[in-house]
Amino acid sequence: MGWLHFRKVYLLNIDMNRPTCTVCNINNVAINYYSNNKVRYRSVCDACYRKKKKLKPVAPLWYKRGYRKKAACELCGYRAKYPTKQLLVFHVDGNEKNVDAFNLKTVCLNCKVELNMNKTKWHESTIIPDF
Repeated sequence: MGWLHFRKVYLLNIDMNRPTCTVCNINNVAINYYSNNKVRYRSVCDACYRKKKKLKPVAPLWYKRGYRKKAACELCGYRAKYPTKQLLVFHVDGNEKNVDAFNLKTVCLNCKVELNMNKTKWHESTIIPDF
């Protein structure tokens, strides 16, 4: 067993023991901090916490740098009826901190499955929350 396997099992165990949000009863509560190798949780999930505090969700780095999703998939040319829901942004080199325009590609959900099955180094970016 490698370190990566241990990490996946550890994260899985954390999620299984994590209580459900008391507000929405859907998401798991957010981790607040770690103390003496013990996890301390908030009473609500991150989404409910942000709504209560009236905080806007944090935008991904590529969005902050001015990149916007294209109207069509750059791999197959599919034109999405709902681009915000059907199109994703991928980092070609796999590095999410590299937000160069040449490194970012707009990909549809079907091409996402193909990229994952082909095991390319392309990495899906963080999803844009609703502003």
